[in-house]
Amino acid sequence: MKSGLLAAVLAASPILTALAADIDSVPIETIFATSSGFWEETAADSDAPRRGYYKVVALRQPDRTAKVYLQQIAVTEEGLELVNSTELEALSAMKPYVTDIRPENSNGITTQPGLFATVFLKTDPARSESETWTVLIDDLGEIRVERATN
Repeated sequence: MKSGLLAAVLAASPILTALAADIDSVPIETIFATSSGFWEETAADSDAPRRGYYKVVALRQPDRTAKVYLQQIAVTEEGLELVNSTELEALSAMKPYVTDIRPENSNGITTQPGLFATVFLKTDPARSESETWTVLIDDLGEIRVERATN
């Protein structure tokens, strides 16, 4: 039985090595990331629309607070392409301790273009409860960051 398990692990080792190389390219400062929503645009020089999704990322800083970024990612025939990466200064300026980032839903289906993500954060690490903030992108691409009202 042990030799069968060892054989399975050894057979999978090239796959595990490839996966380890992929995960090693993620910055170790990344504490949370969520992908959600979608966007679509038609370029003036093309009939084919360009499509993609959004990602909200929190990166730990040396002082243990976080900077929060919004990324726009295109899905192309050649693979993924980073279109834009913007710091969400309204959140980063608070010097937050980010405790979670969640998409609007986790089933992977959104029917309207845009993004709705919730960022849970503390401005004082000793507080027991996190504040909730929303990152919203409407169907026209306007970005809003605001305190959650619910």
